[in-house]
Amino acid sequence: MDERRCDFSVDRRAFLRRASLTAAAGALLPLTGGAGRATASAGKTAGTDPDRLFKAGRFSAADRAYATLLRKDPANAQALAGRGRIALLSNDFRDAERFLTRAIELAPDDTFSMRQLAECFVRQNQVARAAPLLRGTGDPADAAYAVQYTGMAGPSYRMEGANKTRLPFVCVDPLPSVRASINGGQAKSFLIDTGATLALHSTTAQEVGLRALATSTTHPAGQTLTTYHGAMDAFRLGGIGMRNVPVVWYDLRMPDLPDGSKPAGVIGTELLSHFIATMDYAAQELVLRRKTPAQVRELWRETGRTGADRLPLWIAADHVPCSLGGVNDLGPRVASLDTGGMGLGIMMTEDNAKKAGVAIDYDHPSDQGPMKAYPIAPDRISLGRAVGGKIPGVAGPWPWLSMFGFDTIGNFTHEFFKRRAITFDYASMHLYITTR
Repeated sequence: MDERRCDFSVDRRAFLRRASLTAAAGALLPLTGGAGRATASAGKTAGTDPDRLFKAGRFSAADRAYATLLRKDPANAQALAGRGRIALLSNDFRDAERFLTRAIELAPDDTFSMRQLAECFVRQNQVARAAPLLRGTGDPADAAYAVQYTGMAGPSYRMEGANKTRLPFVCVDPLPSVRASINGGQAKSFLIDTGATLALHSTTAQEVGLRALATSTTHPAGQTLTTYHGAMDAFRLGGIGMRNVPVVWYDLRMPDLPDGSKPAGVIGTELLSHFIATMDYAAQELVLRRKTPAQVRELWRETGRTGADRLPLWIAADHVPCSLGGVNDLGPRVASLDTGGMGLGIMMTEDNAKKAGVAIDYDHPSDQGPMKAYPIAPDRISLGRAVGGKIPGVAGPWPWLSMFGFDTIGNFTHEFFKRRAITFDYASMHLYITTR
């Protein structure tokens, strides 16, 4: 990947475990089935085909179509898996667990649904329940997470301290960063990147004495990368502490901070999704609220006073937030919100850029790891009423379809958010965005 775009992002489980493998195979499997198995919606037209509706990002319509199939055939494993997958996008854990469990009972070889159900448990801090599912997929990376989760004592992310905390940004560029401490040690700087998980540099892990519970090996961009899996006894952000926090570490290539130092690691959605998290670029602070009814009510009062736009929020591919966005006259359509695009405001596929009437500068390509991308600067990009124009971006062969299973208009990222505050309400699953 482009060094501006996050060399440290190779820890992203979904990309390594699913997207790159699918892309290498050269084709997408049916959205809710495995190789050699029929889709849930064989014989359906485009307007009623739940797989096609899901691929188009029409999640509510897809869910209704899967439900229609299940009324006719309650043992349709692919339709059950589809409903479970859609429920998990919105953190509807009860329905996700119900549908995915039944789908696996009917189709024990459905490893994708096993991963989805494991993710359902991980998001609820029930890592011990995720371990046997990951162990059963036959994938070495999944097996490493299974060993990691089995070696952790009790539920993950046990909270202590304040219900709300504010952390000033150390800097906004190259990415926002804040100070956090591991196991009661000296506070260190961490980048914030909503497209990442929670990862440390190997040096940081050694300094604080972390012990690896498991290792896994991947090959991003033709390189061999060993990832170490473990747990932090304590991780503190401002007034909020967390106990028994799963983490990975390896030799991250990190950008310099303005003072010339290197970040200790990256804080991503895997951690942020445990909170109502506000990245206030304009005020240069991160605000974390616990997901309590009182904090939700306080958020509603604040967003009402500021006139913040409220949009839907989904979590795709286990840790990438998504909402609805538009580019020029294309959209609104599902858009990912991976904030780690250093120096960029929008990332699109070439096909979507052309559909939106965005000029692509083919004369100045840039290397994005094994891919090439080309500069763009759309006239208008928008999330709700938040609008920007002529913000630098790139168009390239991004593997979002294989990573997410549905089409996205593009990825809204760092430069677009700089005059704004964005709140990821992981309690009510809404995105709030305010322009300062």
